Amino acid sequence: MVLTAEQYDRGKRLDAFLHERLPEYSRSRLQSWIKEGTVVLDGKASRASYTLRGGEQVSVTPAIRAPLKAEPENLPLKILYEDPDVVVIDKPAGMVVHAGAGHSQGTLVNALLHHFGVLSSVNGDLRPGIVHRLDRDTSGVLVVARTDRAHQSLAGQFHHRQVEKTYLALVHGRMKQAQGRISAPITRDPVRRTRMSARSRSGRTALTEYRVLEQFARFSLLEVRIKTGRTHQIRVHLSSLGHPIVGDRLYGAPAKPPGLPPLERFFLHAHKLGFRSPSTGDPIRIESPLPPELSAILDFLPTPDPKPAQVE
Repeated sequence: MVLTAEQYDRGKRLDAFLHERLPEYSRSRLQSWIKEGTVVLDGKASRASYTLRGGEQVSVTPAIRAPLKAEPENLPLKILYEDPDVVVIDKPAGMVVHAGAGHSQGTLVNALLHHFGVLSSVNGDLRPGIVHRLDRDTSGVLVVARTDRAHQSLAGQFHHRQVEKTYLALVHGRMKQAQGRISAPITRDPVRRTRMSARSRSGRTALTEYRVLEQFARFSLLEVRIKTGRTHQIRVHLSSLGHPIVGDRLYGAPAKPPGLPPLERFFLHAHKLGFRSPSTGDPIRIESPLPPELSAILDFLPTPDPKPAQVE
């Protein structure tokens, strides 16, 4: 494809220009083509940030990519529980659950395939065994289905809100109430597409409950329970109250939290998970302790404020 930059395109970035002309491709895909040299401007390779002057000839040769597929990879796993139906993993922060744009190696699924070989096939070759997910920088308990029957049972429990999901979160500011419920619908942010938003009434139903465990001068440690599993649910809901999670810059937390050492992730940990055995129906409850980097943040904080938040 050969595109011509017109005078009204003057001042636009090259990647923005391509996204306008080729909306069927994502901006990240177009940027990768530019980086790989399959986009040529006036016969020469260029950069995504190049500012158009108008009149340039832009040649685009779409790169055909092989479909993503999970592959076994010898990576360490911390297993909290396993039986013939399920495996429960203590996922570290920084590990992506399954392959996606920009992440084909180092995933939890790749590690699981190496350690266990066969997982449920309900979600196809890309996400074998995956019933639910945690954000890349969220650590903690995650259950994986080993068989299709177990997968269907767990998926039903998640759908009917029968799974107990409890998180620990350190947020900025002091909570006014000792406990509360957030029910704002969640949808994709119309401006910043990497974010979710709780400002629209047309979003998907979401329900988050929290309880203050400890109050500090500038922070609050919360126990959070979610009844739904929307993308970034806890992060966007707490931010909507004016209390972003420490380290969560995407949702308004400062890059350098006042009075705290640097944290390379945000302070959100999947602490407990409760579900019923797909085979026996017996309750299974698994707990993951705070990882060292988050415990160190709490140790750094001063003595909790003895004055409790108000109870509604």
